[in-house]
Amino acid sequence: MDYFRKNSGTGSNKQASTPIRMRIILGIIFVLFALLIGQLAYLQLAYGSKFKAEVAKTDSSVVSNQVPRGVMYDAKGRILVGNKANNAITYTKSASTSTSQIYKISNALSNYISITDEKPTQEQLAEYYLADQANSTKIASKLPKSQTDSNKLTNSEINQNMIDEVKKEKINFTARQKTAALIFNKISGAYTLSTIYVKNKHLTNREIAQVGEHLSELPGVGIGTDWERSYPNGSSIQSIIGSVSTEKSGLPSDNLQYYLSQGYSRNDRVGTSYLEKEYEPLLKGSKSTSQVTTKGNGDIQQTKSVYKGEAGASLMLTIDAKYQKQVQATLKRVYNSALAAGAARYSNGAYAIAMNPKTGALLAVAGLNHDPKKNKTTDNALGAINQSFVMGSVVKGATVSGGLINKVITPTNNVMPESAIYLPGSAVKKSVYPIGTFGSLDAETALEVSSNIYMMHLAMKWVGAKYIPKQFISMPNNSFDILRRNFNMFGLGQKTGVDLPGEVSGIEGKSFDSQGRIRSGSLLDLAYGNFDAYTPIQLVQYVSTIANGGYRMQPYIVQSVGRTSTDGNKIYINYNKKPNVQQQIPWTPDELNVVRQGFWRVVHGTNGWGTAHPLKNVKPSISGKTGTAQTFYYDPDNPNRKNPPELINATFIGYAPSKNPKLAVAVVFPGLDPDLEGTYTLQVAKAMVQDYFKLHK
Repeated sequence: MDYFRKNSGTGSNKQASTPIRMRIILGIIFVLFALLIGQLAYLQLAYGSKFKAEVAKTDSSVVSNQVPRGVMYDAKGRILVGNKANNAITYTKSASTSTSQIYKISNALSNYISITDEKPTQEQLAEYYLADQANSTKIASKLPKSQTDSNKLTNSEINQNMIDEVKKEKINFTARQKTAALIFNKISGAYTLSTIYVKNKHLTNREIAQVGEHLSELPGVGIGTDWERSYPNGSSIQSIIGSVSTEKSGLPSDNLQYYLSQGYSRNDRVGTSYLEKEYEPLLKGSKSTSQVTTKGNGDIQQTKSVYKGEAGASLMLTIDAKYQKQVQATLKRVYNSALAAGAARYSNGAYAIAMNPKTGALLAVAGLNHDPKKNKTTDNALGAINQSFVMGSVVKGATVSGGLINKVITPTNNVMPESAIYLPGSAVKKSVYPIGTFGSLDAETALEVSSNIYMMHLAMKWVGAKYIPKQFISMPNNSFDILRRNFNMFGLGQKTGVDLPGEVSGIEGKSFDSQGRIRSGSLLDLAYGNFDAYTPIQLVQYVSTIANGGYRMQPYIVQSVGRTSTDGNKIYINYNKKPNVQQQIPWTPDELNVVRQGFWRVVHGTNGWGTAHPLKNVKPSISGKTGTAQTFYYDPDNPNRKNPPELINATFIGYAPSKNPKLAVAVVFPGLDPDLEGTYTLQVAKAMVQDYFKLHK
């Protein structure tokens, strides 16, 4: 009995102890809650204002905006390329802007402006359509689970499936919705805190007024000013000036990392070719900067100008806009007459370039490109520096000069036999006039009548060739090097260093055949200009060297760099280009006089075989040299065409006045019919000289 009583008492004690443990646990929990509430109350009372300020605090960022590019002026201060100001609707994207907000802004803004010069793509329309949550849900419900499964597909893949579904729907969007889609695309692509142009062309006063009235309803939208390049004096040298990228195209992809490292933004406009590209660091100016203050939620609170920026530097060019127009018009008129006569049927264009022989300043650069297939002609001034042609007899002045400088001939002993060259196994090499017309010629007469034979005999004597007519010819392996070094001395066959990108050095023909033997016949052709190819700008540099007494001047097109006053009426010059002598020809006055006298007689001589007598009565007096070189029509659609038409390149170089020259010119008409050569190059040269001196009396 005691045993059972004891056990019964023990069970009763256990039951009684359970509530006590629960009370202890609950008490501990209560104490912890009390401590937590106390801590929260303490934080609220002691630090509440601090935390509130922390949530509401703002952040500041510095953003930059583009400034107008520098202006380019001609030699007389006329604007060649400037900036046309346009009103613009802008948008500055905040850090907190959501897709739904962009959708609302786009719809609202499309009520006040329309964009008609752009068309949205199907992709852009679909993205705009899906920005509406209701539309997005509707489209998603039409897709099978496999195309919307976020466990198996990325967000971009799902989004693309939805875009493809919208395209299939073939929704008929209104004009306003298309404008909204374009706006949505522009804003969506903007960087945070960057300002973009929503519309910057053809903005009407009504559109500006309506947007202005509703700016409070359009967060981020503003009214500003944009600019675009303008050409108030025509675009005949726009190919020389170059072009600028658009805000849409932004930085060129091939130089993206370079520009980004220089502080550019991806949508910045930069020069993409020629002068715009060559002088980009000067033309771009320094961007304006603003301090943008954003709230804690990312919304823009305030924008304050820090630095208003500075427009790009102004460039004053050496080209006279009026003279440039005249040269381009003359070239086009004369070339059209050649086309009408059938002489330029297979020609690919024509070029004319004028230079100050004493400084190297380019005075006019004109060019035409002709497509024989379409019979279409377009302006191509740039061809004067990046197109190479076999120039013919115009180079004979350099050949004679080399003979004199190297003492192969002298001013008093320069007679050469006028006997045709007979190489074994090849056709006779001779001059244009009949064999036997002259028994021998001196250097001046050889230039006057443009003797090929004289130049070949001079070259053989110069390089030390051994020659027996119809039997044998042998010359040293360095013969081409000897002649080419001489031509290079005058700038022929190498880049002139003009301040434009894209210049080519010309084309050298092969010096040796497949068996390693020197091409003797080709060396003789080189001596009178029928082998290597040169550019028009090389020709004008070469003739300028003769005109100025032996100084090879570097051609240039930018005379000075400065800045334009805010009212646009004054130019403050910071830098002036100084003429650069690249090489001095080691002539004696008597040696130089031989070449100059020969060039004078080309125009003013009395020999019946003189080649530029139509220029004899031009005032002021012209001295110069004509040239023709054999070539063939190249058909790009049929490069292996048999028996292509035989053509000639017609050329002229000259300077005026003959004494104390102030103008040097080069004219090139490639690919003319040899039976219809005419006097086209002389017509252009005559007008270039007369027009220049009328403008510069």
